[in-house]
Amino acid sequence: MTKDWQNPALLALTLIALPAGWLAYELGNPPLAAQLWNLSALVVAAVLILEIVQRLIRREVGVDLIALLSIAGAVLLGQALVAAVIAVMLASGRTLEFFTARRAERELNKLIDRAPRIASRMVEGQLQQIPVEEVMPGDRLLVRMGEVLPVDGVLLSLTATLDESALTGEPLPVTLQTGASIRSGGVNVGAPLELQASETAAYSTYAGIVGMAQAASQSRAPFARMADRYALALIPLTLLIAGLAWLLSGDPIRALAVLVVATPCPLILAVPIAIMSGISRCAKRGILVKDGATLEALAEAQVLFLDKTGTLTTGHATVQSVESSGAYTQEQLLHLAASLAQASPHPISAAIVAAASTNTRPLSTPEQVVEEPGAGLSGVVDGHQVMLGAHHFINANQPAQAWDEGMLRRMDYQDSSGSFIGVDSAMAGVVLFADPLRIESPNALRRLRQAGIRKIIMLTGDRAQTAQMIGLAAGVDEVRAELDPAAKVAAVQQGRKDGKTLMVGDGVNDAPALAAADVGIALGASGATASSEAAGVVLLVDRLDRVAEAMHIASRSRLIARQGVLVGMGLSLLAMLAAALGYLPPLAGAILQEGIDIAVICNALRALGAGFNANAASKLQGSHVDELKREHADLAQLLESVSHLADQFSTLAQDQAQNKLQRLLTRLETQLIPHEQADENELYPLLARHLKGEDPMSALSHTHREIFRLVKLLGRMNSDFSANSAALSQDEIGQTLLRLDTVLGLHFQLEDELFHNLDVR
Repeated sequence: MTKDWQNPALLALTLIALPAGWLAYELGNPPLAAQLWNLSALVVAAVLILEIVQRLIRREVGVDLIALLSIAGAVLLGQALVAAVIAVMLASGRTLEFFTARRAERELNKLIDRAPRIASRMVEGQLQQIPVEEVMPGDRLLVRMGEVLPVDGVLLSLTATLDESALTGEPLPVTLQTGASIRSGGVNVGAPLELQASETAAYSTYAGIVGMAQAASQSRAPFARMADRYALALIPLTLLIAGLAWLLSGDPIRALAVLVVATPCPLILAVPIAIMSGISRCAKRGILVKDGATLEALAEAQVLFLDKTGTLTTGHATVQSVESSGAYTQEQLLHLAASLAQASPHPISAAIVAAASTNTRPLSTPEQVVEEPGAGLSGVVDGHQVMLGAHHFINANQPAQAWDEGMLRRMDYQDSSGSFIGVDSAMAGVVLFADPLRIESPNALRRLRQAGIRKIIMLTGDRAQTAQMIGLAAGVDEVRAELDPAAKVAAVQQGRKDGKTLMVGDGVNDAPALAAADVGIALGASGATASSEAAGVVLLVDRLDRVAEAMHIASRSRLIARQGVLVGMGLSLLAMLAAALGYLPPLAGAILQEGIDIAVICNALRALGAGFNANAASKLQGSHVDELKREHADLAQLLESVSHLADQFSTLAQDQAQNKLQRLLTRLETQLIPHEQADENELYPLLARHLKGEDPMSALSHTHREIFRLVKLLGRMNSDFSANSAALSQDEIGQTLLRLDTVLGLHFQLEDELFHNLDVR
């Protein structure tokens, strides 16, 4: 392999020899000038001969043969100055190629070079500096401010602030609490922290990332290998043109001029630099591409397969609502359920406890807790026998009541799951859960279609009804439900008949399907899972829209590579013809060819950037987006109240309906309307400056006006209903509430998606 110093040393030698020879010539010593120029050229020729022999030993044909022939021809024909200039151009081109390749691999090299070598292990209160390879699971480690986390582990300190920008491309630090799982590779930007290692360094997240980065930096794309073959085909063509020029003109200088301008640099430089620049650009955005072949396949993909849970949806169950059968209020039921759920490590139990954490009433300590795996929990809370779990667990050996049947039917319609609550041997209510669609999913799928995807298919093991609703909301073309891992593999393999396939997933059971696709893409922010190891692309930040970004980068890199080849080789061929006809002497040809090489390399480096007009909108600062999201979170309970009252208004007693409607109107007028008016008057003008188009906020402004109209209409209806209940039916008010609920739900979803897509992080 060429030493790092060799190309700069050759360049320095040729740059010294060229003016030294010129000085000798001006001082009246042409023989010395010729000797200096020929010497520098012969040194470069010797290096070329050595490299050609090394390639022949490896059974490779070197395209440097043309350059060697041009130097030899110039020396033999007494064109010492031409030989020296060719030597300078070759040395400068090789040096430029070397530094350009380093520039193209910069982001990959950053990932590799920052890998920690030393860890601080705590043993009996003493710190030991040990090689990171000696860290074992269970070791207590200290990570000081500014140090890279050496292994995956569990946070022992109360809090930790980590900068994961080198992994994910997200600029803002993340704050974690004690007990959190943390992955290697992040930088501690806060106080020194302690963690307990859960993996060795070799099996930690960052080791997998470094391994992929090293493989990518050494990879060769199919397009690059094809370009090499075309470059080799240039050798006989060049010799033919040079021979004809000499034969027809009788002037060997013309043959030399053809050799000088016949370098295949546009082929052998443009493609690998553009592809490597694309891989490096992906790494900067938290998208780790395994090799050049994967990047090329990514640019050609036409069929996309998506897992549902954790890919299209968040993969994290959240409490949607608490429903009561009548004996207890929603707050009482949540308190009882959460108090009991504290005793279980199940993620569903954790979600219930998290939902109750917003209440001011502290949770009680459960007693006599018994857990039946796959069924539920039972125990005593505040003197009540409480059960939490599946419907059959609560209602064992008893026929379902009307409330139970209605709730089960509603859960089926809404594609939600739930944990039923029994209190003192009676069905008391249910906690409903939802695995919501990722905010970016619809927008990401639209962008993927723009990037070249013609068909999107969702694969899931869930029930068909649930899968269909998620698929419709996300905008997929086809849903295949109730599939096991083998059936997912078969679906991906079958999809290849429609074009190159992508498979995106995040779970261990997705690994076979990821491996079966032309390109497997793993959402690997949670660590180096089996799915990450089977994938050709790993997203270090769990955002589905990064898939579309990866496709855009891949397509742009391949386009830039092709542009470099076509334009560069076109110019070289024109220069060869001009030289053959006698219009381009060897000295001018060498200078022209160097200009072509520099232009090709600079063009290839464009793949490092996002390009002009890369985004349809500029970005808001992450702090602005966080504030917008907090405002929406504060209004979530109000929106739930609108939905809840809309569902039950027509069935309520008249007095109860009037009271609930009046309380809701008061909240709408004091909380919702001021918020929406502030959005319309202050936020939307700000957002319009970040978006393209004449009036990009017009659709959302229209929904604002509809919200204002419906709230005003409800106020009038409430007045009429209070004055004369016979003049207005509860059904009419209920229908207006339903319309308001629908508009609010759609409006907030659109705003959440917009805020998410404008996030700078």
